[in-house]
Amino acid sequence: MKITIIAGARPNFMKIAPIIDAIEKKKNLGFNINYRLIHTGQHYDKKMSGDFFEQLGIPEPHANLEAGGGTQAEQTAAIMTRFEKELIENPTDLVLVVGDVTSTMACAITAQKLHTKVAHVEAGIRSGDWTMPEEINRLVTDSITNYFFTTSEKANENLRTSGIGRERIFFVGNTMIDTLLKQMPRFQKPAIWDKLDLKEKQYIVMTLHRPANVDQEDSLKNLIDTIVRSSRNVPLVFPVHPRTAKILTAAGISASNLHLIEPLGYLEFNYLVKHAKAVVTDSGGITEETTVMGVPCMTLRDNTERPETCEIGTNELLGTNPIAIPPSFDKLFSDNWKKGRIPDLWDGKAAERIIESIINVYQISQSKVLQ
Repeated sequence: MKITIIAGARPNFMKIAPIIDAIEKKKNLGFNINYRLIHTGQHYDKKMSGDFFEQLGIPEPHANLEAGGGTQAEQTAAIMTRFEKELIENPTDLVLVVGDVTSTMACAITAQKLHTKVAHVEAGIRSGDWTMPEEINRLVTDSITNYFFTTSEKANENLRTSGIGRERIFFVGNTMIDTLLKQMPRFQKPAIWDKLDLKEKQYIVMTLHRPANVDQEDSLKNLIDTIVRSSRNVPLVFPVHPRTAKILTAAGISASNLHLIEPLGYLEFNYLVKHAKAVVTDSGGITEETTVMGVPCMTLRDNTERPETCEIGTNELLGTNPIAIPPSFDKLFSDNWKKGRIPDLWDGKAAERIIESIINVYQISQSKVLQ
């Protein structure tokens, strides 16, 4: 059996690493299963691509489509055009896409138009917010997917409600958490730790990148000023995406306890998160990691596609109005933040379940062909 695995952006890399490991384990047991890894090049920055492959032990891709840059439409077109050529030259039994980035949607469409089955890892999650490109990617991908691998019962419910048969939905857990649990012993203290003289549970990690938060200078300044005023002078460590850094500079945003640093590799960033007092973010993936590591998390968004991190985990959805920030920091500093627990099947074995399910489905389909 041949599987083509798609990776395009930083969040994808954490999700594909354990899937590749699971395939290699099956191969070593004598199963006839092989994979071809395609990097679409959607993210081509060293910190957002190369470092992750090295740190997570992901092998060099068999091909890089180098389709980064441009508008959403230009990027989608470039990925589809180049992946079509790749798939014609290297036919496969299954295209496996992960997450909700542009590459996920573009490669799923291309595969189906070439009559190749698609499996979607992290299927069924929904924010209900159509202003987010990721939500459109999720909806389109799931509308043309053959096999759905989910992280939560809520995702299962979303798929069933949309008319997907139960036999095509596989509740397997979270491959990003597979990577987190495997790599946790290898987390690396970043150089910034000693430079800023950081102390365990005595600093806060920030990440902001969504257009609703960072595109308008005035609203971004108001947001960060409120965080700074609420932080009781605790160090705020903010790894900044280059695009966001330009906006911060233009807005003249600065404070004595606000430390803007370069993007970090996976092992260094998660070291910071694990030892932080809290995380302030607008990232969905980070809310999953903080939930597993038991770190308080404040999400500056009006909705989330990962409600289990709020209902079960350590995350709270504050919205985008800065008025919600001061009382949340008061709760944090008075040690009244909820403890949370780890969602079902977030146990480090999701990828094994995925590959086991794919092999079973393939074997059943082959037996029907032979009958």
